[in-house]
Amino acid sequence: MQFRRQSKEQDGVNLTPLIDVVFLLLIFFMVSTTFTKESHLKLNLPEAAGPKAENPPASIEVLINADGSYAVDGRALINKKLNTLKSALSEVSSEEYNRPLIITADATAEHQAVVRAMDAAGQLGFVNLSITTRQPDEQ
Repeated sequence: MQFRRQSKEQDGVNLTPLIDVVFLLLIFFMVSTTFTKESHLKLNLPEAAGPKAENPPASIEVLINADGSYAVDGRALINKKLNTLKSALSEVSSEEYNRPLIITADATAEHQAVVRAMDAAGQLGFVNLSITTRQPDEQ
């Protein structure tokens, strides 16, 4: 009788078959893939045409300084209230609310001042609104 201990197989995952399968898939994709070189794509882009305006309406500019004060077309307003800004915009625009309105804010101006200017423009009915920013004023 033989009473020798038999060696146990170590527990674990044998990765050899998995590596073989991955290698075969890699070879398959390398052999079956074809590459083509396209020089450009032909696109039909839409075009817009229409009558050009002979005299485009002059734009109105609202400047917002770093401290939140307003200037409408170069004229400083006496306070920061919404009603003051609305009356100044109404006066400058001559109630022609289809004119372009440009709100230019200092980069360090508070956001509420810009929101107040947009609110005034919306309440008056301006439809062409642009918002820009500029570098902070030099001290």
